[in-house]
Amino acid sequence: MSFLKALLATAAAAGSLLATAFSAQAERITVTHWGVLMYGAPYAVAIEKGFYKEVGLDIDGVLTSKGGGTTMRNVMAAELPYGEVALAAVIAAMNQGIELKIVHTGVRTAGEILWVTTPDSGINSIQDLAGKKVAFTSPKSVTDMLLTMTLDKHKVKAETVSAGGIGSGLTMLDQKGVVAAPVMDPIWSKVQSKYKQVFAVADELPPMVQTVGVTTVEFAKNNPDKIRALTAARKKGVEFVYANPEEAAKIVAKHYEMDEALALQAIKNLSALKYWSDGTFEYEGMDNMVKGLQIIGEVSGPVKWSEVVDESFLK
Repeated sequence: MSFLKALLATAAAAGSLLATAFSAQAERITVTHWGVLMYGAPYAVAIEKGFYKEVGLDIDGVLTSKGGGTTMRNVMAAELPYGEVALAAVIAAMNQGIELKIVHTGVRTAGEILWVTTPDSGINSIQDLAGKKVAFTSPKSVTDMLLTMTLDKHKVKAETVSAGGIGSGLTMLDQKGVVAAPVMDPIWSKVQSKYKQVFAVADELPPMVQTVGVTTVEFAKNNPDKIRALTAARKKGVEFVYANPEEAAKIVAKHYEMDEALALQAIKNLSALKYWSDGTFEYEGMDNMVKGLQIIGEVSGPVKWSEVVDESFLK
């Protein structure tokens, strides 16, 4: 079954479950890379601190995937068709005719991603990558896009290599298969003593919105108060993470089953970048992401945000 047919089928299934009143039973939201990357920290806090219950919702867990179209299909198939998904995946679904609404910004920057090398590699700058093998995660991924844009900015020609993931890229680096590989938190907080930084995206490229909150047009139309409540609870979670990093780290460590010190270091690193948006739309950052997606052939033209964004749920 094609991606489009799969989404349409799951959308129809989800549509049959819609209700105008809040559900009386516990529900789950969808968050890309939950338990692995830090997109989900505000949701963990909102669940643990009871912020969803404060707005009349019973959210008891999170559905997830490794990202991209899979996460988008999870949103469409869920009883509660709402989640935080990569902006690229949302645009791809919309381009295939799926009626969606973007209701808030999620992660407002890709600045946490950096390329690292081993201390003995002799690589000390982007210019040193010329003629060398440099890893990214997978073709047409965000790391593929960011590496291409950074190398182009400096007019450096390198041989870029698909590693298949962050972990496999670091393995290739350790085995001298590449001279540099991408990494991000919380992995960076765990391995930063082992590698040295070649460049950070935050220093090279403008802010790019990575993830957004999304739902179906039908669900947004029939359940506006519920979307507002979901957005408000997440916003409170974001504010708590910034204001209380130590307690937030304990919560993230619990929900992610990770070391508390590692969670705290990751939160501190990301807070310095103002990583999590309170939901406010940042159209320049969204346009910057679209321009990057055009470079790798994922988007053919500009996106008319007025047709896909609904700011009313932030009010």
